[in-house]
Amino acid sequence: MMASFRVLYLYFLLLCFVESLTSRDTITEGNFIRDGETLVSSNRFFELGFFSPGSSTLRYLGIWYRESPSTVFWVANRNTSINNVNGKGLLRLNDQGVLLLLDAKNNTMWSSDNSSTTTRIKAYNPFAQLLDSGNLVVKNDAFDRLWQSFDYPCDTLMPGMKLGWDQETGLDKVLSSWKSSYDPGQGDYIYKIDRKGYPQLFALRSSKVMFRPGSWNGITLTWLPNHNPNPIFTTEFVVNEKEVYFTSELRNNSIFSRFAVNPSGIGQRFDWVIQTSSWQLLSTGSIDQCENYALCGANSICNISNNPVCECLRGYEPKNFKEWNVSNWNSGCTRRVSLDCGGGDGFKQYTSIKLPDTSSSWYNTTMNLKECKKTCLQNCSCAAYSNLDIRGEGSGCLVWFDHLLDMRQFPAGGQDLYVRLPASELDHFRDEGRGSIGKKKLAGIVVGCAILAMSFMILGLTLIARKSKPRNSGKEVMDIPTFDLSVITKATDNFSTINKLGEGGFGPVYKGTLEDGQELAVKRLSAKSGQGMEELKNEIVLIAKLQHRNLVKLLGCCIVGDEKLLIYEYMSNKSLDYFIFDVTRSNLLDWPKRWHIIHGIARGLLYLHMDSRLRIIHRDLKTSNILLDAYMNPKISDFGLARTFWDDQVDANTNKIVGTYGYMPPEYVLHGCFSMKSDVFSFGVIVLEIVIGKKNRGFLDQEYGLNLLGHAWRLWIQGRAMELLDECLRESYNEYEVLRCVQVGLLCVQQKVEDRPDMSTVILMLNGEKLLPQPKVPCFYTAGDVFADPSHRMSQNEISQTMLEGR
Repeated sequence: MMASFRVLYLYFLLLCFVESLTSRDTITEGNFIRDGETLVSSNRFFELGFFSPGSSTLRYLGIWYRESPSTVFWVANRNTSINNVNGKGLLRLNDQGVLLLLDAKNNTMWSSDNSSTTTRIKAYNPFAQLLDSGNLVVKNDAFDRLWQSFDYPCDTLMPGMKLGWDQETGLDKVLSSWKSSYDPGQGDYIYKIDRKGYPQLFALRSSKVMFRPGSWNGITLTWLPNHNPNPIFTTEFVVNEKEVYFTSELRNNSIFSRFAVNPSGIGQRFDWVIQTSSWQLLSTGSIDQCENYALCGANSICNISNNPVCECLRGYEPKNFKEWNVSNWNSGCTRRVSLDCGGGDGFKQYTSIKLPDTSSSWYNTTMNLKECKKTCLQNCSCAAYSNLDIRGEGSGCLVWFDHLLDMRQFPAGGQDLYVRLPASELDHFRDEGRGSIGKKKLAGIVVGCAILAMSFMILGLTLIARKSKPRNSGKEVMDIPTFDLSVITKATDNFSTINKLGEGGFGPVYKGTLEDGQELAVKRLSAKSGQGMEELKNEIVLIAKLQHRNLVKLLGCCIVGDEKLLIYEYMSNKSLDYFIFDVTRSNLLDWPKRWHIIHGIARGLLYLHMDSRLRIIHRDLKTSNILLDAYMNPKISDFGLARTFWDDQVDANTNKIVGTYGYMPPEYVLHGCFSMKSDVFSFGVIVLEIVIGKKNRGFLDQEYGLNLLGHAWRLWIQGRAMELLDECLRESYNEYEVLRCVQVGLLCVQQKVEDRPDMSTVILMLNGEKLLPQPKVPCFYTAGDVFADPSHRMSQNEISQTMLEGR
């Protein structure tokens, strides 16, 4: 009998436990939800309940996708966690229609009574319900809405949720990041609508603007150059006396989409893929250097395709030339000539532009563009104007006063902006402010230009005739200028050690200064070098025919007896390895500069492989062969080991291996086969070294015995790639860019040649925002795994050795 009673008692406890885990669809007055229970939407897509993020033991009340419980998009007590050690929490609805979150000791950890709407609507028989949209609402028996979670966004903007300001409730609805993936507390990053001037969206870190998605143009935000309608959701921007907000609605309710701000401040759009039961990242904010707020200062424009990326608007010049020349653009640009303000001013039209910061703007929804222009000319403080709405032929008026901030040039799309200029700065062939030039005046200009052109032609022929005379040594070697040895000896102070810049496989490199002040870099063949006349000729022949801003420029040579010299443009910031591998100097290369350098190297390598007259394989690409000019622009150097390919040639073989261990791919080290993908491998190593700040060859993971590539791969597959980031970059990094560089780097160093992308694809990967393929296992170069015998190692001390011709 006793045994039967125990069985019944255990069965009763089991029923109680099962009941505690059941889901509800409403909470009525005086009722509650315990930790372990959930409130579900009627379509059962969403759940509300208690959770602990990651490995944390703290408890929070949140709403998540039922198919993806780890995707929590709203948290009630994000800044006041419940300690699970002291007991579980409870959510209760009182008779005033207020939700109360209580801990085990009945202490209130959070409540919904901070909404002014609860004081204006009577709470007769209140109940709480989780809607199919994921919105938690409290209503009365007349179905009046007393409170809703959508008024208090966390890090995620859901369809139907408003981001902006509400005049009636006084609520400023903003998105704020989690502190970390394990702490939903309000982090440093905020996305909010700023109402000064024409309202626009800002992304801030604390109170500092980091990124500006911008104002609404009738279709989308100005930072998005593509104006095509989104097939998944519709967007709307509302500005009236009661509200200013941005919202979106799904076109198909069976599709889930969300916009979230991650703990690093990056805004990301995700769609739920039913087939894979996972989230797909569709787009992300802050995708390149030009998206950094006001990177180029006032009255300037950022163009990611240019080098450097910043340039002043027409009619403006750098406010501080010294700072501008070292890529510090904060001071921006100022007018060369003041505006006339007496009817002589006109406008320069810029196309495909991200419009400037609208904080100091004025707008009118009914004006046309002609009226807008007239309004601008009537105000001496007006600096530019544009359409407010770009739909159709355009409508509305948006004008800016004083300075123009945070503009960028898009390759296509964007908007038209009309920048005000004094008459003296306007185009001489088309007066954009006052109409066409008279025919007589135009004819006079044409005749004058013709005379000027003839003068230049005569002058050019004279200079060519002079240049045909012997320069310095009186000889021309392979169609490049030659220098007298005495000139170079004097310029380098007889090759003084004080002027020595460094040493490579060819020999030492010296700084030289000619009598006219021109600075040179002189590479001197060392008697100890394994390289000789053949390598020197190879470098001259190749580099003399190359013209690209990311390739070092060869100015000439000097060959007298045993003295063999190559003269290059002087690069004041030495080489890349001089910075990134030094504890102190690495701090001088913040993340924006490193991102800029990675792009420059990629563009230079693409030119060698695809765009130059000769298809060139560098074969010794490494950080010491990446030189930096005064603006930190990277330039590829040292072409002594380079080889040319025919247009249809894919690869080649060699009997002897040349290059630098740590940058050479496995097929070259083991079989002597080289191709464009060999350089791609070297590029991948360089990218990872730039991100991590460590040498591939000198690095050893003590725990796993892996080199840098193996270490990067291990952290990547574990989802810990951000741990690779150089410590000195913790204050300047962009998480999206860092992760993209790590992924591109790993794609470039994959074991199989056919798996690696070509450089044109690499450029698209770095500049785009589409999902990239997952990298496969790289070639793990560890100490001794390829070269057990030290005598077999190539390029010891990072110096290249030339050992053969390709066959």
